[in-house]
Amino acid sequence: MTAASPGIVATTMLNAHYDSHEAYVFALARQMRKEYELIAAEFVLQIDAPDLAMERTVLFQDKSAAEFLKIAETHVAALNEALAGIPRDRVRLHCCWGNYDGPHIHDIPLSEILPVLYQARVGALSLEFANPRHQHEYEALRADPLPKDWLLIPGVIDTTTNFVEHPRLVAQRIERFAGLVGKERVVAGTDCGFGTFAGVGSVFADVAWLKLGSLVEGARIASDRLW
Repeated sequence: MTAASPGIVATTMLNAHYDSHEAYVFALARQMRKEYELIAAEFVLQIDAPDLAMERTVLFQDKSAAEFLKIAETHVAALNEALAGIPRDRVRLHCCWGNYDGPHIHDIPLSEILPVLYQARVGALSLEFANPRHQHEYEALRADPLPKDWLLIPGVIDTTTNFVEHPRLVAQRIERFAGLVGKERVVAGTDCGFGTFAGVGSVFADVAWLKLGSLVEGARIASDRLW
């Protein structure tokens, strides 16, 4: 079950009370902890944190890359405070560059934010790898390997296009990540959700089901090959 990160709440519902952005994010973290604990008691908790990538080109577009990374570290520190006491294997972190059909030419590279993501108290990392702008970034995981006790949830289905990926392509993508982190540590996923906001999405509902069917079939093909 998904829940918003303190950072994305802070960058969506802007601070109008606290003395600083940092104070606001940590105040949000203390309140979000209640929601996280309730979810983690029954489900695997997925923290949705587009603030750790997308906000580089939105709220913090006038900051340097170094300044943005410092802000992202603050967001992760606040998240960790909110997750204190929840076992890592009950939490996964989803980070993305914004679930919209656009050029994305100013997205911050994965290689730059990966060390910050690794600071999170989680047991799995969900990232975009299916869309044309970020497919190549699996290379960052070779240069900066996934923590040994983490799972990787690579996006192998694009959630912004009505093209339905062929199951064999899905299988190829899964096998690539299995070669990087080990077949036991890969859980195939989508780049993001098909409807970021209720009633708003670029993929037709019937097509979304077809794409998810392709994901299932591709995972079966990959599993048969890998095992």
